Amino acid sequence: MVSIIGPLLVYLAATLAVILPGYGSAKVVSKLGQIASGIMSEDPSMFGKLLILQALPGTQGIYGLLGWFMIMNHSGMLSGNIAISTQQGLLFLLASLPVAVIGLLSAFHQGNVAEAGMALVTKHGQASGSAIVLAVMVETYAILALLATILGVLGIAV
Repeated sequence: MVSIIGPLLVYLAATLAVILPGYGSAKVVSKLGQIASGIMSEDPSMFGKLLILQALPGTQGIYGLLGWFMIMNHSGMLSGNIAISTQQGLLFLLASLPVAVIGLLSAFHQGNVAEAGMALVTKHGQASGSAIVLAVMVETYAILALLATILGVLGIAV
């Protein structure tokens, strides 16, 4: 008899990988959109500069989806494999944590930097490149977390 615990842990791992960064991205992109709308009510020409800063924290949600796909694909769950041990399920759960936790937190932190960047661009329109670079620096850690999850998933023998 096959235990259901292993597959449930894989589903939990994949769910955390996609929900936490997705939530962080959605919340922050929404907040930044509201701020950008307020700025554009005074100066509609700022749209292009503000859009980039608004979009940047949305990438964590994409990384979470990539983590979900890697977990579901490598575990065999996408092709119907439910013969996953509890130990393997726990390993997938642990492998999901970097992209899940760092994806959530970096979305919020990148949103804070992007919000400050919007204030900078409002006062000094020519500084948009600098504001974008500052926000992208936070992105580095989301990418490293995704890489850690991918390498963790690939290291699990199924």
